[in-house]
Order: sequence, then C-alpha cells, then structure tokens
Amino acid sequence: MILVIQTIPLFRLAMAFIPVAVVIYILWKWKLNYKNSIYAVSRMLVQLLLIGYALGFIFGADKSWIVLLVLGVMLISASIIALRTINIPKKVLYSRSFASIVIGGGLILILITQVVLALDPWYMPSYMIPLAGMIFANAMNSISIAGERLHSELKGGSTYERARNRALYASLIPITNSLLAVGLVSLPGMMTGQILSGVSPFIAARYQIMVMCMVYGSVGISSAIFLTLVRPYFIDETTVPESAA
Repeated sequence: MILVIQTIPLFRLAMAFIPVAVVIYILWKWKLNYKNSIYAVSRMLVQLLLIGYALGFIFGADKSWIVLLVLGVMLISASIIALRTINIPKKVLYSRSFASIVIGGGLILILITQVVLALDPWYMPSYMIPLAGMIFANAMNSISIAGERLHSELKGGSTYERARNRALYASLIPITNSLLAVGLVSLPGMMTGQILSGVSPFIAARYQIMVMCMVYGSVGISSAIFLTLVRPYFIDETTVPESAA
C-alpha cells in the first residue's frame, strides 16, 4: 500500500494553535511572562514558513558552499541562543559556546554524514541540513541547561567541580529520558516521519538509533567542553573560592 501524505488545510492547521493559546492564557492569568511565549510562537511560525521556501531553494541549488553557509548561520544562532537563560554578562561566553557546539556537534555531524551514512555528494543538503539541525539544536539546549545550572550551583556555594558535575548531569536529563522512553512512550520525530512516508519500520528504527546516538553524544560532549572552557570566567564572576564547601 502506498501511503500518501496529505496537505493540511490552513484552517485545520490553525486549530493546532488552540492548546498554545490555552497555555498563553494560563501564563497571563497567573501573571507570568506571557509576552515571551507569544514572541516565541510568532517567531517559530515566521521562521518555519520562511525556511520552507529557503530549503526548497537550497535543495534545488545543490551547492556545497550554500550548505556550508547555512551550517555557519545555524552554528552562530545556536551559540547565541544557548546563553539566553544564563543571567550574567555573556559577551565573553559567546566564543566558548560557539567552540563547544562546533567541536561537540560538528565532529559528530562529520562522523554521521561521512562515515555512518557516507553521503554522496558529501554535502547532500536533504541529509546534511536536517541532521545538523538536530545535532546543533540539542547541543544548544544542553549548553543552556548546563550554564544555568552551573551558575546557580556556584552562587549556592558549591565548588566548581561539584557544580560542573551537577550541571553536566542536569544537561543530560532530557536526552536520557528520551533514551528510556523511545519505543515505549514515544516514537521520535525522524522515525515517525519516515513511517508516515511509507518507509519500513525496521529501516526507520535503524535511522532513529543513529539519531539517538548522535544526539546523546553531541549533548554530552558539547556540555562537557562548555563547562571546561568557561571555568575561569565563572570562577571570577561568582567569586566562589575553589575550597568553598
């Protein structure tokens, strides 16, 4: 049986925003920062509409320099957004965040695309860009969690080693939960998309195993690198001595 993916009419697509509106209403009712949620949802909508057109052009052009340019924009954006939750001056941290994602995510992207998948050509946009997005986004989120937890732990009087360990552990919680839940609680995005497209569940499972491994690796390695690179700055910023209990 050939499975045809149906186009979602705009009216029905708009219905998906009902639960979003409910959450925003709760935030407003509880006197929380609902404007930030409105901004985030609006930005998501605009970005996804624009990226649809952009990806159509990129896939059609099939040029390596365009793919590299896109990856560069993704890396810069991820390194900036990763520091959004860290409530300290961030200028000095941008280079550390960027380096952490480049090393922790970039090397894994090379491993997956050039060794595991052996893309031909090496820059194949339909694989390279979506996989890079998953890797960089998860590395970004892990750095955000690690940085915020590190700062709060140091402010609470922990030594850097203890704060670093707790921060790394916290950054791994979401992906660890995903590893435990996959196949039992949820079918992840890539596997679901492939199954909906008519791909064999056995093939989809192999791809999802690859994705879970690359995400776990990028999360752990990027967070560890970030926590190592920012040590001098956080020690100075928080003025917490190494021997503090």
